[in-house]
Amino acid sequence: MTSYILDVKEAPDGDLYIELPEEVLKESGFEIGDTLLWKDMGNNSFQLSKKETEWVMVECVSTFRERYMVEVPKGHAEYALDTVTMNEAKEFSQEYLGETIVSHRVVTKEEAFKMCDNDNDYTKSWDDETKVKNFFTTLADQGDAYGHLT
Repeated sequence: MTSYILDVKEAPDGDLYIELPEEVLKESGFEIGDTLLWKDMGNNSFQLSKKETEWVMVECVSTFRERYMVEVPKGHAEYALDTVTMNEAKEFSQEYLGETIVSHRVVTKEEAFKMCDNDNDYTKSWDDETKVKNFFTTLADQGDAYGHLT
């Protein structure tokens, strides 16, 4: 592992930062936009590593209790079942009962974008950033939920 000595600089708002030279970016594999983790080595030095993440597709089934009020000829209550089955009944009320996770799997970002377009046909013309903003739950969306995991 190669070591570098870099100057800590101060932004106008008071935040401290370092600039990584091109050779550090190439050697480390860091790219602009990466989230880096700082580890205090206890000897006045720090180790930087790239925070790695992955996308997980979680598939669920939502459950609702729905009620229909169907008028039928007296003595033929079972006719109401046909009316509901044929989607010809007006919904009387609905209560959300929750959802059950049925599967999950790690997918690449490319697979996720393809699924997004397949499941949401109207998004095919959207750029990837817009799709992420509207349909993907990022670590930033979750606050510090996983900030302690490295």
